[in-house]
Amino acid sequence: MTWPDIAVVGGGLLGRCLAWRASRAGLTAALYDAASSLGEGSAAWAAAGMITPAAEAVDADAEIVAMGRHSLTLWPQWLDQLPHPVFYRDTGTLLLWHREDAGEARRFKKMLTERDAQAQLVHVDAARLDELEPALGARFSQALHLPGEAQVDNRALLEAVAVALEEANVPCHWQTFIPDDALPDAGVVVDCRGMGACRDWPQLRGVRGEIARLDAPEIDLRHMLRLLHPRYSVYVVPRAEGKLVVGATSIESDDRSAVSVRGALELLSSAFSMLPALAEARILEFATQVRPALPDNQPAFQYDRERRLLRINGLYRHGFLLTPTVVEEALAVLSGHGEMESTGRWSCLRRVHSGSRNLR
Repeated sequence: MTWPDIAVVGGGLLGRCLAWRASRAGLTAALYDAASSLGEGSAAWAAAGMITPAAEAVDADAEIVAMGRHSLTLWPQWLDQLPHPVFYRDTGTLLLWHREDAGEARRFKKMLTERDAQAQLVHVDAARLDELEPALGARFSQALHLPGEAQVDNRALLEAVAVALEEANVPCHWQTFIPDDALPDAGVVVDCRGMGACRDWPQLRGVRGEIARLDAPEIDLRHMLRLLHPRYSVYVVPRAEGKLVVGATSIESDDRSAVSVRGALELLSSAFSMLPALAEARILEFATQVRPALPDNQPAFQYDRERRLLRINGLYRHGFLLTPTVVEEALAVLSGHGEMESTGRWSCLRRVHSGSRNLR
């Protein structure tokens, strides 16, 4: 039996995108995941699909921001190559704050200016805000606009990539658990299991994400909204057909239990304070998931030469922001165009290795 060039273990956002792009690059691939093709076991299932490098620049390393900008150029190309359309919008992010939190807006503007010279940050007065986002009414007298930032429908994307894998005849072994001591046969095995790899990557920690999915057909929201608040940062992201995703950026916890009453109240009340029309929205779902993070909140590659095993992990809350760039770098390595130690564009992806060697 002929082995595939790569076997990807973990079919969340990163794993299935890597298998798909590998097949398009001429590599033979196979994919294994413990959940179904829907991706309900992945961190990407409970996400808002935001691709917002400038908004993340205040808290993220400069290289993460640069990788995110590169991903912004790749996402439209990828989406055009999928077998059916996936909702994508790049109208940008509106940053809002209540009067008592004006200091947070000043802090954000100052930090963004210092950390990201390429950021386009536009101050918006009340009249312009009404033009950009009529759904807000006259609730805010000013805002900050980050144009060009984007979002993609996370669940529709997971489904479309699964269909693309099927059409490319990539063997996908859904609902198949792969133990650490029984890796599939392949030229290289790529571990994209996220928190499922914590036994082999003990530095990983969990970062909990919580979202509410709402049905609000009366609200025509044109931009992503972020509330600048000293304690509880919340976003509202529009989807097609009047759907909205409301979420909190991150909670330091590996707790996978359901959203608490307190968490739900904080999430929805913060969103309601930005958009009172949400009072009549219908709650479709609360969802939680734990995202894998390394101590410095940056992704990394780890290569086990003896086992011909490449581990990719630590995308933190930046899964949609970073996945195209990380996949592109991984394919350079897997195709023999890079070496783990000495080449590659992104230094954070080279910092963990087990020797320098082409993988193919």
